[in-house]
Amino acid sequence: MADVHGARGADGPGAGEDAPCADEGLSGAGRDVPPADPGAPGPGQGREYRMEELAGAAGITPRTLRFYRERGLIPPPRREGRIAWYGPHHLARLRTIAALLERGHTLNGIADLAAAFESGRDVGEVLGLGEPSEEEPVRLHPEQLADFFGDQATAENFAAAMDLGYLATDGEDLVHVSRRLLEVSASLVEEGVPLSAVLAAAREVRSHADALATLFATVLRTHTSGTDPARLRPLAKSVVEAELSMALDRRLRAAPGPVDS
Repeated sequence: MADVHGARGADGPGAGEDAPCADEGLSGAGRDVPPADPGAPGPGQGREYRMEELAGAAGITPRTLRFYRERGLIPPPRREGRIAWYGPHHLARLRTIAALLERGHTLNGIADLAAAFESGRDVGEVLGLGEPSEEEPVRLHPEQLADFFGDQATAENFAAAMDLGYLATDGEDLVHVSRRLLEVSASLVEEGVPLSAVLAAAREVRSHADALATLFATVLRTHTSGTDPARLRPLAKSVVEAELSMALDRRLRAAPGPVDS
């Protein structure tokens, strides 16, 4: 893969190469530390790379890799004396950066996304009570999320989706809790609704859905003792769907214009 990160003005490193740094473990004269086996695995890890090897595997220059590390776009390497070792997760992150740059994202925007990614909730936390019984979680690479939402896949929207519990991190991947919600959100964005508005509406829908679920769970448990409430779940969903359909009829038949809240 070509180095797509070369001359990008103030947002990236310029052309040319820096001299190899001793602390990156590159081969050279006068090294105090004997060369380790290239790709030697660290404790509990898969293959590891020295800086020059990782840059070659990612299709970028060592100088670009160093720049990314200084900008916080990739996590720090593992240190073994003066040698820095990079793992498969670093390579995956570099490929994600390349894919996002090719989709028109800037390094500043990617840095914000990386910060949101690092601070996001783990999938185990989001799905701590078990996976949704009727929803299919979707595993995504960050660049696939950009394919769904284009330039609206911003750090702010990313953080909002994580806070809402729609997205969680799993290593270098993302997990969306519901394929249906992901596809509906993308469709609304295609229709011109900003993703920030979709997520804000989703938060309100969540609160109303929780209230409805509490109402139906109370009614069913109170009046259908001895019956598995899960068996009556489709009835509750049908009531909500019918009422929502009629409410939309009432709203959408009104005169055109903004809908009052």
